[in-house]
Amino acid sequence: MTRAPLTGPDAWVGTELAATGDWVRHFDDGHLAEIDAALAKVKRGGGGAIGFAREAFPLDRAASLLADVSDELENGRGAVRLRGLPVEQYSNDDLRRIFWGIGRHLGTALFQNARGEAMGEVRDETKIADKTFDPTEEGRVASARARSRSTGPLRWHTDRCDVIALLCVRNALEGGVSKLASIPAIHNTILARRPDLLELLCQDYWRSRPADEDGRPGGNVFAMPVFGFADGRITSQYSRTYVEQAQEVASVPKLSAAQNEALDMLAAVAEEQCLHSAFEAGDIQLLNNHLVYHGRTAYADDAPSGRDRLLLRLWLATPNSRRLPDGFETLWGDIAAGAVRGGVVQLESGARIAA
Repeated sequence: MTRAPLTGPDAWVGTELAATGDWVRHFDDGHLAEIDAALAKVKRGGGGAIGFAREAFPLDRAASLLADVSDELENGRGAVRLRGLPVEQYSNDDLRRIFWGIGRHLGTALFQNARGEAMGEVRDETKIADKTFDPTEEGRVASARARSRSTGPLRWHTDRCDVIALLCVRNALEGGVSKLASIPAIHNTILARRPDLLELLCQDYWRSRPADEDGRPGGNVFAMPVFGFADGRITSQYSRTYVEQAQEVASVPKLSAAQNEALDMLAAVAEEQCLHSAFEAGDIQLLNNHLVYHGRTAYADDAPSGRDRLLLRLWLATPNSRRLPDGFETLWGDIAAGAVRGGVVQLESGARIAA
């Protein structure tokens, strides 16, 4: 198949984003006043900190800002940092209400694990009993959830949603820097340097997910290319952890040396071209998972000084999303443009949608 470089604002390199800073948007005083009014309204209505409808959290003045964000995520660079929320002024429950309310103006919230998590807390859970992941059996590949809920680095990956949103409540004492890399730009670089490896990345790789993440019994494996295309637009659903976990399943074919080389090159190019961008408390980072890989550096907490890292996380299905390639139904449930899709199937109800 003859392939060509992908063009457009989504094919960026990190030095470009760092120089222009145009991926960052700001809440102004009017937006913040409206958020406070919406928070007061939703609290008067009673109920929990999450789960309410978009209409319960009116943001009329901020609508143009959020429409711009939504368009930038799907038709622009695929990455936005919303800055300026004064998190120190709010309780934890009120921060959850605000984050949920803003998220509902961008899309539909999805379940993030089989236990019904609709708003995740990304923090170090390694020393607590109430973990949101199952312990890894000795000698087996640690799950992506176990890795994300530790202080270690995270490799390049996407999540099973159109847009991932992260609200920084607190930073760590050191480290925990967010890393972003453009999927179209990575595609173009591999095409230029090793088109043979790009062809492999456009073919099936077997993946697996543990039961606590997938909502299905263990051993669930599926085949899907790293890069897929529909209507001339790219998508990538990828985590090397899931590829490695699939290799533990006896029925899954072993990766060839060339397939491993392609994954090594993908990671190397992502690292070469990425943006390192430290969070500020109050930042909301939004990424289109079809266009942007993300990861992070390792971090160190210091809870006594209040420097223990805490991010709130939403998975969103967005109404302006792209059509996905045929065959991606296996993971996404629906591939139509604008469909409510992704998320983790709940065993009892079969639902993917949190609200």
